[in-house]
Amino acid sequence: MSLKVGDPSPPFEGVNQDGDPIKLSDFAGKKLVLYFYPKDNTPGCTAQSCNLRDNYQSLLKSGYAVVGISSDSERKHRNFIKKFELPFPLIADTDLSIHRQFDTWKEKTLFGRKYMGTIRTTFVINEQGVIEEIIEKVNTANHTAQIVN
Repeated sequence: MSLKVGDPSPPFEGVNQDGDPIKLSDFAGKKLVLYFYPKDNTPGCTAQSCNLRDNYQSLLKSGYAVVGISSDSERKHRNFIKKFELPFPLIADTDLSIHRQFDTWKEKTLFGRKYMGTIRTTFVINEQGVIEEIIEKVNTANHTAQIVN
């Protein structure tokens, strides 16, 4: 991974499920949990998102904002949010520009077949926009505990 703890976060900008812009500067003065996940409505991604949903109020009380990012469309994100009642925005990075900034779009292998896809990674960015933590081995069912511990 090219980014390291202590590096400034890339100044990302994208659109959420409603087509509204979201950028790093929107979170100045807050800690940001920016989680990259492969695909809406898949078992691991659903478990991860629902774990963050279930612990969202405690994350807010601890000063965190939460934003998810995948390469899925705005429409797919809207459906995912509605189906699982997610209280935080999801960025539709269909052009992969944010994935590339964070180096989370890489070659993967499944059953011997190579393909490009999202590497599940969470970045915790502090109030000054500096990467405080990078979680590469995400425990989808207990992700919040990885963030706050």
